[in-house]
Amino acid sequence: MELINSQHWGNTLPFIRRGLALTLYITLVGVLIGFFIGTITGIARLSKNKLIYALATIYIELIRGTPILVQALVLYFSISQTFGINLDAVTAGIVAIAINAGAYIAEIVRGGVESIDKGQMEAGRSIGLSSTQTMRYIIWPQAFKRMIPPLGNQFIISLKDTSIFAIISVGEVTFLMRQYVSSTAATFEPYVMLCLAYLIITIPAMLILRMIERRLDV
Repeated sequence: MELINSQHWGNTLPFIRRGLALTLYITLVGVLIGFFIGTITGIARLSKNKLIYALATIYIELIRGTPILVQALVLYFSISQTFGINLDAVTAGIVAIAINAGAYIAEIVRGGVESIDKGQMEAGRSIGLSSTQTMRYIIWPQAFKRMIPPLGNQFIISLKDTSIFAIISVGEVTFLMRQYVSSTAATFEPYVMLCLAYLIITIPAMLILRMIERRLDV
């Protein structure tokens, strides 16, 4: 047990704070953009227009069928070099989270809207509302309540997905812990602290989600 050094516990804290700040930033911005992408794509999946439906379906299946790690590598290396776009690692991470989360959120949106009784649309039209107005004022508010738990789960998944961005040198918490391990040769304390860092965020998020689910059930 000589490899376990109490000094390392305290030494990793600055790395944890810096890394978690960037991890949360990438996740929050990425998921927020992904929500807008997913909302538009999810509604497009409900469209009767075959072209719009096909484009939305291709995007969803393409993203869900490939790992986010591959998507990040394509964004950071392939697209940057091929098109001469100066895409820094953090921006590439945010875009990867947005595109990836957007595909999954699209299916959450589609499922949420389809879960609302079709009679709601007919009721809205019968009182003189257009299809867009009915969706906005009647269908969407009900569907969004049902989307909240899966959207929360997607946030947690995206948060954990940021750990793979260490491969493109994004200075999130996993990357910083790997740097600490490389410079000190300590492995036990840094990686245990890394696990705890993620749990500090994910456990409260899961508890909040369960509370919301119970309230929605009521």
